[in-house]
Amino acid sequence: MSPLRGLLLGTGNIARTAHLPGLLQGQGVAERLRIIGTVDPTRPGLLPGLPHFRDPEASSAVGPIDFVDICTPPATHLDLALWGLRSGYHVLCEKPVALSMPEVDRLGAARRSGQVIMACHQYRHNPAWQQIVAWLEAGRIGEWHLAEFEVHRTQADGGQAAVGEGPWRVRRALAGGGILLDHGTHLVYQILDVAGPPRAVQCWTSRLCHQEYEVEDTVHLVLDCGSRMATLLLTWGADRRETRIRFIGSRGRIEWIDGVLTLESRTESLTRDFSAELDKAGYFRWFAGLFHQFADRIDRRDGADAFEDIVRVTRVLEAAYRSDAEGRRLYL
Repeated sequence: MSPLRGLLLGTGNIARTAHLPGLLQGQGVAERLRIIGTVDPTRPGLLPGLPHFRDPEASSAVGPIDFVDICTPPATHLDLALWGLRSGYHVLCEKPVALSMPEVDRLGAARRSGQVIMACHQYRHNPAWQQIVAWLEAGRIGEWHLAEFEVHRTQADGGQAAVGEGPWRVRRALAGGGILLDHGTHLVYQILDVAGPPRAVQCWTSRLCHQEYEVEDTVHLVLDCGSRMATLLLTWGADRRETRIRFIGSRGRIEWIDGVLTLESRTESLTRDFSAELDKAGYFRWFAGLFHQFADRIDRRDGADAFEDIVRVTRVLEAAYRSDAEGRRLYL
């Protein structure tokens, strides 16, 4: 079969460093998905000879289109995704796809039977995370009851698209929110994958360090999942870059500190170094797995699970910001 034909919407940093390399270099991806044009009103195209347009409507000049891949700031996701769905295309969209449950409802109303709209939740294809999930599912630390996620960064990622006084990630009109939406979205779906939906959410956000930002630079989120609890601490106000993840179970613990993963239990002690696999130069491989998953769902004409994934994540993110605004625990 011929590969599905698609448009890349947005030619900024994530498109250049992850999406396009994943589409072109990911094992077997080019045989299933092919980008036939790019769209961006403010930036140039990505490859010589690849048609580039400033208006999505003008892209019909390249012929039949099967899907769009949205690589733009979050505040633009809804309108572009709705345009793609109403045009009859399948939609792959950078996270977060929606900023509220009313936006999710609009996407659901626009989605036709068999049409796929899927979020770029590529951290599911992170090899270190996949190892953690495998150990948890195999019961290597018994029944786990506590998960702790810490992400420390010194500032927001500037990318290639600085706007006005700073990168788009710190401008509310473009980003929609701060570090909770930017990096926290990844942690939310990772937790939901292994813990299921939370019964309650409690959240606190602040600008502790970067007063010039229009969005939060720090967030502390607690997810009550019944017999399990997850805590997430993310900041752009740290003194150094660091990532720590810890799962505590009835018979041991799993810990991930930067690139090194360890498992300590009553019967075994293991250490695995994923530093090479986690280097940014290899991120496109995570996207290759994502693209194959997207193509599989299109082949099956089954987008129900992908849409429900968007629903679950949006519900938690919306509740987190509401919890912060109201200063209380919210039950879902």
